[in-house]
Amino acid sequence: MTAQQQTRPHAATKPARRAADAVAMMREGARVRLDYSAQSLWRVDRVIEEIRREGAPYEAVREMLGGLGCYAGEVIVRHTGAEWWSSGGDHWVRTPDGRLWDPVEEARRCYGGHGSLRLLCRDAAR
Repeated sequence: MTAQQQTRPHAATKPARRAADAVAMMREGARVRLDYSAQSLWRVDRVIEEIRREGAPYEAVREMLGGLGCYAGEVIVRHTGAEWWSSGGDHWVRTPDGRLWDPVEEARRCYGGHGSLRLLCRDAAR
């Protein structure tokens, strides 16, 4: 176990793991490299948009969207000092100013054509 894993709250375990799985999936399946930078969320938004345009049924991409949402949340956590919060199986990111963000729901909104993980990160960092 790394020092970072030892100091992270328990609520971070599942979304951080899903984020890492999404990074691996994107690298191996889509040949897209993600580096936990805010700029990488441009690529994630574009991938979600391409999948939406192809007409993939939501149920077929639901898990992938959850992973990409967790990736966006992990980007916010790493760049703003935020932390993961969880309740009833749902996970949110809480920024140091107390605001709560739902990056998994934002990934779903992206798939519906009404959201942006890049803009969510930008807003959370303000």
